[in-house]
Amino acid sequence: MDVTSKVRAGWTWLQGPERWTRAALVKDCAMAAVLAVLGMPLQELENGAWWRHTLAVTAVVLLTLLRRRLPTGTLVAGAVISGVLPGAFVVTILLAWSAGRRIVGVTRAVVAFTLTFALEVGVAVIAEWSNTRLLWTAVFVTLVFLVTTLMPGLASRYWYQRRTLLHALQERNAQLVRERAMIAGQARLRERQRIAQDMHDSLGHQLALISVHTGALEVDPALTDRQREAVGVLRQASVGAMHELREVVGILRDGVEAPLSAEDTAQPATRGVAGIGGVVEAARAAGTDARLTVTGPTRPLAPACDHAAYRIVQEALTNAYKHAPGAAISVELRYEDDSLVVEIANGPAVAGSPAAVVSGGQGLTGLRERARLVGGMVHAGPVEGGGFRVAGVLPYGTEPAGAKLRQPDDFGQLAARPSGATAPMDWAAVDRELAEGTRRSPSGGLALGCGIAFAAVVLLVIVGVAMIALMASSADEAFVSRDEYDQVHVGQSEKEVRGVLPSGDSIMTSGLDRKGPPKPAGSVCLALLDSDEDEALSKDRVFRFCFKDGKLVEKQAYEVDAG
Repeated sequence: MDVTSKVRAGWTWLQGPERWTRAALVKDCAMAAVLAVLGMPLQELENGAWWRHTLAVTAVVLLTLLRRRLPTGTLVAGAVISGVLPGAFVVTILLAWSAGRRIVGVTRAVVAFTLTFALEVGVAVIAEWSNTRLLWTAVFVTLVFLVTTLMPGLASRYWYQRRTLLHALQERNAQLVRERAMIAGQARLRERQRIAQDMHDSLGHQLALISVHTGALEVDPALTDRQREAVGVLRQASVGAMHELREVVGILRDGVEAPLSAEDTAQPATRGVAGIGGVVEAARAAGTDARLTVTGPTRPLAPACDHAAYRIVQEALTNAYKHAPGAAISVELRYEDDSLVVEIANGPAVAGSPAAVVSGGQGLTGLRERARLVGGMVHAGPVEGGGFRVAGVLPYGTEPAGAKLRQPDDFGQLAARPSGATAPMDWAAVDRELAEGTRRSPSGGLALGCGIAFAAVVLLVIVGVAMIALMASSADEAFVSRDEYDQVHVGQSEKEVRGVLPSGDSIMTSGLDRKGPPKPAGSVCLALLDSDEDEALSKDRVFRFCFKDGKLVEKQAYEVDAG
């Protein structure tokens, strides 16, 4: 394996299960830089050596970059490193947030955070073993752990689990939509097959009888030429009806047009704009005053639009035959710039009010639905003078309107495409709906955020109160007067000197013995603050007593920066 392959393998390992894009890398580096800068003041308070600053910055960068691949390891390592290098303390918040959502399993998460807590307390107690009260140190570290580690971890885990649950529900919702669409499609197919079979068995038989009888009647020598012509029209109408029935049955059964038979091929039944002229000619042959007008340059239409135009003319002529017999009918096809306009108008009935006719009342409704499905529209209504007008507007485009204007179903999702393929999930729309639902529901994410913020503020207040109580309770052990300092002499026994001085067991004196002049080799020093007020508020006077071999070997008075 060459060096390039090793680097690529190492990079893949570093990314972990998540894809680490260039934007994510830049984001992590920027985050590491911000955390390193925020940790510098903390490191300066402890020890301002340059090498400790360098170690803290390096630790912050490494922990930030490794947190995706090793969430548990970086969380535990951050607890130990922040106890030794205060400059790396701020990164524990980020590590806790990252570990909360990336540690798999509740047991592992509990073990990881418990181990982190134990190490934080243990390192703090060991580091402050000789300077402060161990119990107060443990309490203080516990409160800090709750605020900076446990709270971010719990919030991150809840947020991630909630998001995972929402995605699972969305996937389940999409699956239910697909299953329901399949079940509905199967039910429609079975019903269409049943209807097709009924139409074939009943209407096919009746139309075949009509065709046979009219064919026999047409050659009857007893008929006059006029009667024979009328019977021929009936026979042609029955043959055309059989062709249409075969086509409709094929569409109902299989969803596609039925293949043409040899007879159909020899005498095709045109079901588009090209066949409108034949329909008008048949009406004229039957004795109706029908005229066809075509304006504008002819343009091709989509098959569905072409068929819809034919059906509009056919249904409008049928309505005119039934409701206004003998009235003149005008059919106009206008090819506009963006659509085809089909207009059929008839005058009032010649013989007065027509007799009662059989009508299902669904013809115009079906035309409107047919036009809507291809992106068009149909208008029908009476006109002045007692006539009736049907007008349809059909687009030239090939894409059905339903493909663009699909309405959400009962599940709130988009229905299947007309071709049968399930529409893809629109995650952006789902997220917007979820966000709107959260805004509408006060008990949703807003309540969670307010609860976490309130808990964090409460814990911070507890930490502040504990700090004040700790400082107040240990204040007596941190101060000594100038007179008491002068009464102590070098050479006195350590027991005697400690008997007259405070113990110095206070957080206020932590680290004061290391800020003065160098200590005698092998000595143990006690640093106390001057109890007398000093006008220089920016400085604190320190009295240091150093012991060796059971005796006071040195006492020093020096000033340090306050705070």
